Amino acid sequence: MAMSEALFATQPSTEGLRSDVAVLSTNNQTGYRAFKAGSFEFSRDEYFARLAWPGGTHILPIDVFLRAMMRDVAWGFFYGVVNFDGVFGTINHYGEVTVFAGRFNDAYTAAGRDYEERFAAGVLMGVFKDILSDWTNSGFDPFAAPMETGTPWGIKNGDNDEAITRQRVTARRMVGLPGDTPVRSDANGFPVNRQFADVAQDQPLVEAEPGFEHEVSAYNLFGYLSRSDVTWNPSVCSVVGDSLFCPTSEEFILPVEHGNDRCEWFLQLSDEITWDVKDKDTGKPRARVLARAGDICCMPADIRHQGYSTKRSMLLVWENGSSRIPEMIANGTAPVVAVDF
Repeated sequence: MAMSEALFATQPSTEGLRSDVAVLSTNNQTGYRAFKAGSFEFSRDEYFARLAWPGGTHILPIDVFLRAMMRDVAWGFFYGVVNFDGVFGTINHYGEVTVFAGRFNDAYTAAGRDYEERFAAGVLMGVFKDILSDWTNSGFDPFAAPMETGTPWGIKNGDNDEAITRQRVTARRMVGLPGDTPVRSDANGFPVNRQFADVAQDQPLVEAEPGFEHEVSAYNLFGYLSRSDVTWNPSVCSVVGDSLFCPTSEEFILPVEHGNDRCEWFLQLSDEITWDVKDKDTGKPRARVLARAGDICCMPADIRHQGYSTKRSMLLVWENGSSRIPEMIANGTAPVVAVDF
């Protein structure tokens, strides 16, 4: 398939910041479109996502690629680095995003084969959404656990835009407060997940003083998480200043290796997750952590991590959402660890 025939493109790039993206020709055999963002080209076949850039190529299994792309899109490129695997990924500069190949792989960097380009976040998000939409077939949900969805393999077969355009929960103050994101229920389309059938669904009784009905609230967090229809998708459920509580349900494998740009606290609420922790820059292993219910750990700002959970588990991710932290860590005014023993 030729990868040079552009169907549309944005305006030419400004100096140092790429803004040229394009939808390329459709493959006559598979029915999938190819895409281009700057000098990076993306195509897929029945089994694989195929990436190319000046001086290099890379292949990922299409299920791995789509699950990672789903998180990158849904999270708005998240905090820091989203490694799709050990080669390809993105870095969030909060308004701008770097796409890289080999940036955090010591073999690539030692050989001088790493490559990267920087984009306006909105431009890159547009083409990433187009890739996700075109490459996700009917019946496959890249947000779901493998046993809860179909397969991504084969030639082009419809789409699943309803699944991939779910809106991530981002409470302004707290889930359940009047005017904020609602508590999940059967009535609003969130049944209890198959692995959480034993979780109690009763809600706390709140008796607020008159005049404080919109200020005092509570809800059953375990019941709320038992009704999550996605995995590995931390949603903002309470906000106090820059302090964000982002609980989530986890099953199978975190689809990305998350490279932190700040410390990140994990409170294991149920069951267990095994974490592989690696050096952020080189990818070399640093630790393996087994988190069981009640355990608390802090992921430092200089690592990447990926989790594994057989039994669907509940995890509370505690984030400091301050936009100042990455610069403070870079200039040494904030530590890469929360506690220095």
